[in-house]
Amino acid sequence: MARKEHVSETPATALLKARGVPFTEHPYEYLEHGGAEHSARVLGFDPFTVVKTLVMEDEKARPLIVLMHGNRKVSTKNLARQIGAKSVEPCKPEVANRHSGYLVGGTSPFGTRKAMPVYVEETILGLPRIAINGGRRGYLVGIDPQVCVQLLDARPVRCALDET
Repeated sequence: MARKEHVSETPATALLKARGVPFTEHPYEYLEHGGAEHSARVLGFDPFTVVKTLVMEDEKARPLIVLMHGNRKVSTKNLARQIGAKSVEPCKPEVANRHSGYLVGGTSPFGTRKAMPVYVEETILGLPRIAINGGRRGYLVGIDPQVCVQLLDARPVRCALDET
């Protein structure tokens, strides 16, 4: 008899449960540098519905989170313009780990160590359901994208670029 793989709780899933947010669990075998494209492929999801959680910082080294489609990149120029920053760039992995409390590759926007402003690519909010990191490498949770606005006060932005 097959048994469901048990996934231990993370700060992200603890927050979702505490707030009564329904979610589905999607563990998969993590691949170093595989990214959202890898998780989408192994789980059979459309990479457009798998959302990356990216920890970035502005010119004053203030951290922020960007939620982006798995098969898109962030235009840092467009993002900076929309949030009133001079520039935005990805944090170094060790800095991102410190800000979020998660390891890069397992970063969830939920239950971060430090409160950071969250920006979400606006087209994500139009999807019926998304898969987003649940706080551990190799573990996505399926949620309604509106949860990002409700729990994180995520502000919509338009900064997606096609992956090339």
